[in-house]
Amino acid sequence: MKEKKRITLAEIAKKAGVSKSTVSFILNGKSESLRISETTRKRVLEVVEEYNYRPSIHARSLQSKRSYTVGLVIPDLTNFGFASIAKELEKHCREDGLQLLIACSEDSQALEKKVVEHLVERQVDALIVGSAMIDDQFYVKLTHQLPVIQLDRQIGNSILPLVCTDACNATAKVVSQLLSSDNQECYFFGGQLELSPSKQRLKGYKLGLQQANLVLKPNWIKHADYQSHSGYKMMAECMKELGRPPSCLFTASYILLEGVLRYLRDHQLLNCDIRIATFDDYHILDCLPIEIDSIAQDCTSLAQTVYILVKNMLNGEEISKTQYILPAKICWRSR
Repeated sequence: MKEKKRITLAEIAKKAGVSKSTVSFILNGKSESLRISETTRKRVLEVVEEYNYRPSIHARSLQSKRSYTVGLVIPDLTNFGFASIAKELEKHCREDGLQLLIACSEDSQALEKKVVEHLVERQVDALIVGSAMIDDQFYVKLTHQLPVIQLDRQIGNSILPLVCTDACNATAKVVSQLLSSDNQECYFFGGQLELSPSKQRLKGYKLGLQQANLVLKPNWIKHADYQSHSGYKMMAECMKELGRPPSCLFTASYILLEGVLRYLRDHQLLNCDIRIATFDDYHILDCLPIEIDSIAQDCTSLAQTVYILVKNMLNGEEISKTQYILPAKICWRSR
């Protein structure tokens, strides 16, 4: 394929009959302060428009020693919460002339390290990570090169800047309301327990039981991973143990709920007497025969908070607060 030659700053200057520096001043919005005539400004801009000239990001990067890119590492782009946050982040970056580069780790620590290294090789200015790691040493080393911010997931007890949802209190409130005097059992289906969201949602579940004055039974808690087939499998195990659906169930993610609903559908149990609540919210929950209460993360605020942190850190500002725990919204459908 023949390479198409792009017009240069010098060629624009020649066609407009001005110096190269004059073109540069006009394109950088300095024509008024440098008293460049409106006639000259218009003539230069006409040439720019005619040849569709765009400044080189590479030249800009060399001059400023920045790539004007931000890396985002998330477990799964099909996860509604992460996808919604990514969408909002991309909007903020775009409006500020930055490019958001997204990579998925598939909840694999090895793959996560690999995609992060690729982003660093591309010289991203900052990293935002929803990490599957349990130790932050890898990221602490990277902070000597660029800012690193934790999104939704805290790596162990890491003190790196963190933006996440208050999953514990929201889960406790939902679980305590899920139970009534007639409901004396509530099962919990969760994902990988080593992940901080899993820990916070399980902590909230236990707190909700306490608030409802219900004593936890060990077999009520089941864990696997955040995959639909795991929700299906845990529901099958529950049915085998009880011979019936549990009277109450909390799923720690919507994707686990999908597996539960598929099991209920496959076994003609969608109209059974069961109360369900889940972490994450989708509009499709308004259309189901079962009234499912849900916890919705404020993805807009999460993205905005992360982006403000990124900008402040890139500008060299002192970060006095490193943890931002944002409230969640509870969508009641059973009331």
